[in-house]
Amino acid sequence: MNLHEYQGKGILKSYGVPIQEGIVVEKEENLLSAFEQLKSKTGTEVAIIKAQIHAGGRGKGGGVKMAKNKEEVKKIGGEILGMNLKTPQTPGGLEGEGKLVRKVLLAEDAYAPDFDACDEFYISILTDRDTKTNVIIYSTEGGMDIETVAEETPHLVHKEYIDPALGIQGFQMRKVAFNLGLSGKAFKGMTKFIDKLYQAFDGSDASLVEINPVIKTADDRIIAIDCKMTIDDSALFRHPDIKEMRDIHEEDPTEVEAKKYNLNYVKLDGNVGCMVNGAGLAMATMDIIKLSGGEPANFLDVGGTADAARVEQGFRIILSDPNVKAILINIFGGIVRCDRVAQGVVDACHNMDDLDVPLIVRLQGTNAEIAKEIIDNSGLKVHSAVLLEEAAQAVKKVLG
Repeated sequence: MNLHEYQGKGILKSYGVPIQEGIVVEKEENLLSAFEQLKSKTGTEVAIIKAQIHAGGRGKGGGVKMAKNKEEVKKIGGEILGMNLKTPQTPGGLEGEGKLVRKVLLAEDAYAPDFDACDEFYISILTDRDTKTNVIIYSTEGGMDIETVAEETPHLVHKEYIDPALGIQGFQMRKVAFNLGLSGKAFKGMTKFIDKLYQAFDGSDASLVEINPVIKTADDRIIAIDCKMTIDDSALFRHPDIKEMRDIHEEDPTEVEAKKYNLNYVKLDGNVGCMVNGAGLAMATMDIIKLSGGEPANFLDVGGTADAARVEQGFRIILSDPNVKAILINIFGGIVRCDRVAQGVVDACHNMDDLDVPLIVRLQGTNAEIAKEIIDNSGLKVHSAVLLEEAAQAVKKVLG
């Protein structure tokens, strides 16, 4: 689950990580009162107004601007609130439709009083599945796209691997601060910053915490200016407070709908819808579609309880994508019985008047023969298959 910047910063602050203070605003009429509150709280004379969407590169699209007085706060804040912000990371990129800005963060000017005396760093923590460790990725080139830095100047990107069972060690914190070229007060501040940041990452069950930039101020304080944070969905039961932070407006509507029915759904860009039970079989099915000349339109795992209601809802979610030209159902009946799935498919088709795309069904496993009879005798225009190769050929045929 992705979080907004202000939400991630709130979690970091609860663990003692120094952050750029700010106040989130949802309504234009509250901008000025929020600015006065921010001035009273931090002493800042200006406000950095940041659009709150789940995408990076907000500044490139005009979603991060400085307001030097209350008139500019009202003007700039009003322009950003309600805009469709286009960034390199929003759907379709800078040429796409963008994302609607429903909230802005009024943040203090943490660079004051001397912008030129501040240094910017990049720091992130994520899980490295190859090494089965957590890893801190950091660089002196903060404020830039880390992908560009890694490609053009890879020697400026450092990694520190951390054993999850041991946690971060003192020498590792000092190594990070040393490689960032810090000394004195700033060195001590960075080691403490890394310690608290790792505690926040581990304690909130995050899979990613990215701060770009982290700054060293003119008086050698270390502060998180931005925050991108992703929480492991499987751990949300331990964090009901974080679960409440979910913003469904920032998620794909079909994926939100699928979650209501406990369907594992991910939208893709192809033309053949998939309905499968089991992630491994789903991956194999998508490979079969590609080998047949098509492109998978989604990943959809209905799990081991594929009854008629879930099958029907799966159909509706797949068909909500106008690019779908065919649907391939590929079920292996281990826990679930194939005949029950087949009956669910038939019932779903009879209940849906708008099912006008070719349907290919392959059922193997428990009661597969009975399931094939149910499909073949249903009177529906369904292509049944026994082997994966037969399913692939059917996909190829219906796509022409």
